Amino acid sequence: MSDIRVLLVDDEELVRFGLRTVLESAGGFEVVGEAGNGADGVRAARELRPDVVLIDIRMPVLDGLTATRQMLALPQAPRVAVLTTFHVDEYVHAALAAGAGGFLLKDTPPREIAAAVRAVADGTATLSPAVTAAIIESYVDKKAAPRKAEALRRIADLSDREREVLALLGTGEPNAELAKRLFVSEATVKTYVSRLLTKLDLVNRTQAAILAHEAGLLDG
Repeated sequence: MSDIRVLLVDDEELVRFGLRTVLESAGGFEVVGEAGNGADGVRAARELRPDVVLIDIRMPVLDGLTATRQMLALPQAPRVAVLTTFHVDEYVHAALAAGAGGFLLKDTPPREIAAAVRAVADGTATLSPAVTAAIIESYVDKKAAPRKAEALRRIADLSDREREVLALLGTGEPNAELAKRLFVSEATVKTYVSRLLTKLDLVNRTQAAILAHEAGLLDG
């Protein structure tokens, strides 16, 4: 299996050094580049074609939110994970809508960083699950009233099985747990999720989780 290619985008050199050290020490990763602002990060993503970009949300020249949108619009878009010091932040809410795949607090213990980056690279889990769950809850609370009707319209054509899968995605649990609940293999779960994302025109599992919450699939 080839190494996961990672691009680090943060205006703090010490943060980039720490992440590089942790990932390279863990093995299975190749840090293909670094950038100190969003504009340089977008250029590096276009040229280096990393598998995963770890990007700070607040940066000079071009903020991480705008950079995330531009990276995800590239022909060979990487998976993007937001680095943040905030558990809940308006910029992070906007990053969710832009298609960021997950969130990693800058004070995440080193032993958890490598596992988190592997998860986002594989697309099977979001980063910092507890934090991501809190962000989704806050995001949905603020948007629920105007968006529930739209969410229900979007899922109106889903089958009962597809609704079940979408609701489970809203829990943020990994594929192994979803497979147990659905009584299928993990490979089948991946197939279900891939088809569901395509049918709903969603970028990733985090957006699916938001939709599930907005539609009230986890209520009661």
